[in-house]
This record gives sequence, C-alpha cells and structure tokens, in this order.
Amino acid sequence: MPHLKTTRLGSRGVLAAIGVFALLTMGAAPAQAKVLAKVNGVDITDDDVKIALDDLGAGLPRQLEGKARENYILDFLIDEQLVVQKAQRDKLGETPDFAKKLAYLRDKALMEALLGKVAKDATTEAAVKKTYDEAAKNQKPETEIHAHHILVTTEDEAKAAQKRVKAGEDFGKVAKELSKDTGAQGGDLGWFTKDRMVPEFGDAAFKMEPGQISDPVKTQFGWHIIKLDEKRPKVFPPLDQVRDQVSRYVAQKAQSDLIVELRQGAKIERTEAPAPDAKPSETKPSETKPGEAKPAETKPGEAKPAETKPAEKPAEKKK
Repeated sequence: MPHLKTTRLGSRGVLAAIGVFALLTMGAAPAQAKVLAKVNGVDITDDDVKIALDDLGAGLPRQLEGKARENYILDFLIDEQLVVQKAQRDKLGETPDFAKKLAYLRDKALMEALLGKVAKDATTEAAVKKTYDEAAKNQKPETEIHAHHILVTTEDEAKAAQKRVKAGEDFGKVAKELSKDTGAQGGDLGWFTKDRMVPEFGDAAFKMEPGQISDPVKTQFGWHIIKLDEKRPKVFPPLDQVRDQVSRYVAQKAQSDLIVELRQGAKIERTEAPAPDAKPSETKPSETKPGEAKPAETKPGEAKPAETKPAEKPAEKKK
C-alpha cells in the first residue's frame, strides 16, 4: 500500500475509533455528503475527510495546506478502508477483545465530545476577558532587564574582553568575535526577569545600572562579561498577544471543574485501594495561568528554544 500513513497518524487516539466505526458507517453517509472516492464499492465522503482532519490536523506535516491536506487525509482513508476490508475478511471484528476495544473507544469518543462542547461553551469573549483582567491585576510587580553578554572559557579571557569593551570597542562586535554563546546574536539576551537566569548571573546583572559593564562573572557555563542596556517594570502582555493561551486556560478549567463536579455527585466504588499517585481529576490538563509561558510557548521578548542563552538555568530554559 504505497500511501499507508498509519505510522505517523495511527497514534492519534480517536482515529482508531474512526477505523473501527468505518466497519459500520462507511457507505451510510447522509445524502448531502459528497463521495470523494470508492474502495471496492465503499464510499469515502467529504464528511469522512472532515472527521479525520478534525482528529489528525495537529499531527499533519506543517507544509501541507489547503487541498494538499485533504488529499493527504483522503489517501490515508483509502488505505485505512483497504485494511478494514481485509480485517473484515479475516473476521477480526468478531473477537471478544475487539468488542471490548470498540466499547472503550466509543466511551472515549463520547467523553471527548462532551468535553469539547464544555470547552466551546466556556470560552466566550466575556470569560476570556475576565480571566485576562484577573491575571493582569494579580501580577506581582517585577523588574526585567535587557542585557548583552560575552561568554568565554577562562577568567583571563573575560578580563581581556572587558578591557576591550571598556576601551570603547563595540560590545556586539566583541561578542561576535569571542563569545561561546552563538545563540545570542552579538551577545543580545533580550528582556528577562531575574528568575530566568542562574543565580550568579542574575544577581550580578540586576545589581547593575543601564550602561554599566560588569566585572567577570563565573557561572556553570563559563565566565561572562555583562552589559546592562535597559531596566523596566515587567509589562503584562496585551490580550491579543495571549488570547489563545487564555482561551485554552478557560477551556481546560471548565473541563476540570466538570470532572470534579461529576466525581462529587457520583457513587464511585473501588475494589482495591488506589495508588498514592494523583487521581485523573487532580491531574489537570494545564496549571499554567494566563500570561505565563507554557512549555511549548514563548513569553513576549523571550528566546525561542533554538535561542536558549547559556546563562539560563538548565531546567528553566526559555521557550
């Protein structure tokens, strides 16, 4: 099967349900559905493609857009239907294990349908604006600075670099020539708060005033010469810049609240004592508050993963 893409796409949970339900639903599409392909007489419609796109969209190659995305999914559904028909001939859908898996996938699809509805209903403009305003109001006053640095291996190298920039050489030019931190163009670290850096670097940088050049500062990465460019109160990002993040937070909180409510109103009996690990309802999709950086996101003014600065803490690299 030259177009089979199960290795890339099969890991998406609900798609398994699509494959299973294809046994029952392929060819039973509504009258208005447009048939895009037939596989041994079985219709694959635009509705089938839409369902698969909704499920698989986030996992598709980024370069696929528009019609190319639809064709990619259609190829997958054609291959899927070929495999489904072979599975039917082999009577794999008649085993007890298959029935159990089908029941599980049906329950999972129902859960995701309800949680999706809850998320959609919760993310009104008013709710998003209220959550953003509360987060902005509760932000603690914090200073952030804009700085450059030169990172070298030894203290003598740091002193030599310091001498050159204090004598008037352009800091960025010297950084490009000497610094081991190739991710910081011309030594530019951008804007950051003190907690984003290892203690030695943060302590030294935040004691400085704009325009000052530090003495050599030793960290686990080597020796630094720091130039402080600017200092200001940390600015809370505007709503338009973090709208998607705030909306996700509102949606996830609504889903989590529903689970907690359902657990409180249910009679749950366990035949064995639970492990000391967190319950599913206590493991929320995201504890990140609006305005904070999520693991896969970037705060305003922070470096992207490929631009991580050596002065950052290993476990707290900027996103």
